[in-house]
Amino acid sequence: MLRPGWQLLAYLSLLLAGTAAADDPFRIAVIDPNRIVEESPQYEAARNLLSAEAQEREAELAAQQEDIDRLENRLERDGALMRTDEITRLRNDIRARERRLRYAREELQADFALRQSDLRTKLVKQVEEVVEQVAKDNDIDLILSEGVVYSSARVDMSDEVIDRLKEVFEKR
Repeated sequence: MLRPGWQLLAYLSLLLAGTAAADDPFRIAVIDPNRIVEESPQYEAARNLLSAEAQEREAELAAQQEDIDRLENRLERDGALMRTDEITRLRNDIRARERRLRYAREELQADFALRQSDLRTKLVKQVEEVVEQVAKDNDIDLILSEGVVYSSARVDMSDEVIDRLKEVFEKR
């Protein structure tokens, strides 16, 4: 018995073979979606944008950590000379700053994940549009992507999709 993915592929092959005899032959192509995304200039631009945004916020967090480190050093260095209420106040201040820093780091991670997801969704939509246009321009009837076990270079149109994505990116 064939696995579900193979059943669909076998069904499509039979369907296309039966119909192809009556009309013009069907044209089938494959794409490598991971390669297309990773080699697109849009992906590189999104990655650079995310990196720049993260660096700014990480610099702020590093400055907050330095402040905490300074206060801890002061407590170690001067703690023996300080009054009890000063030590308590300084320890409370350090703990409060550490909590705020921990919260800020968690918020940065959540924001980064959300932003990354948004940019990936936009890129996937743009890739889909370009793939559809390339298929129409080349009279391709069926494009397969993930789950393809073998394809020859003759039917792989990933390079053409990447080239079109570069054109779209340069026109921005």
